[in-house]
Amino acid sequence: MNTLRPIRIVLAEDQLLIRESLRFILNHQEDMEVVGEAGDGEEAVAVARQTLPDLMLMDVQMPKATGLEATAEIVKQLPGVKIVLLTTFDIQEYVFDGIRAGACGYLLKDTPTKELLSNIRAISAGAALFNSKQAGSVMSQVIALNRPQAGSGTKGEGAPPVDGTQGLSAAGQPSAGSPGFSVSGNGGDGEAPLLVEPLTEREKEVLQQMGYGKKNAEIAVTLFVSEGTVKTHVHNIIQKLGARDRTQAVVLAIRCGLID
Repeated sequence: MNTLRPIRIVLAEDQLLIRESLRFILNHQEDMEVVGEAGDGEEAVAVARQTLPDLMLMDVQMPKATGLEATAEIVKQLPGVKIVLLTTFDIQEYVFDGIRAGACGYLLKDTPTKELLSNIRAISAGAALFNSKQAGSVMSQVIALNRPQAGSGTKGEGAPPVDGTQGLSAAGQPSAGSPGFSVSGNGGDGEAPLLVEPLTEREKEVLQQMGYGKKNAEIAVTLFVSEGTVKTHVHNIIQKLGARDRTQAVVLAIRCGLID
């Protein structure tokens, strides 16, 4: 018998059939419990405040307020809540805006049930997972857009626009590649967090791999080091960024362009 407290989940999905299916699947897991549901973005924010869940599965396209808008508001009000965008659409713009809004994951609705459950557990434990075909290139573009360019001390100047993301985002804000786009930190002022001490080159490499959603064992193989060494680097990165866990460390790094 599982004696650990189950992962408390809120479902934000405007299609009742999908919401009922997810509720059925999640409530049949010993380590998961659906504690609230919402049918639109405004309700999602209200239910999050009422239930204080560990994690929310958030649809992107919903009435009254989009999932991206709801995510940004919930992250602002309740930074301890992990939000996973769950959508039909594998679109660069949504992945990009999801990262900017503060989501810890981006999963597709056609994800196999076993994989979905595994991903929920991983994100709840502190992983950041953006499992879509667009995620890898979006991560690289976020980094590139925020890297100081040669001959310039300003982040993002001279960075090439991101294909297919001109104009306004789904949340009605400037999207990647448009003149008004910026990647902001927790305070929304666009500044990187104050580091206790600079990251080493190896720590930056580990941080970049973390941003791709890789686990410690996978990072160890990629960088040709031991898993124990990776764990030490991850611990140091979290401490230096002043983050509460690896998920927040990754989100801070992506938003603030700390990955070279």
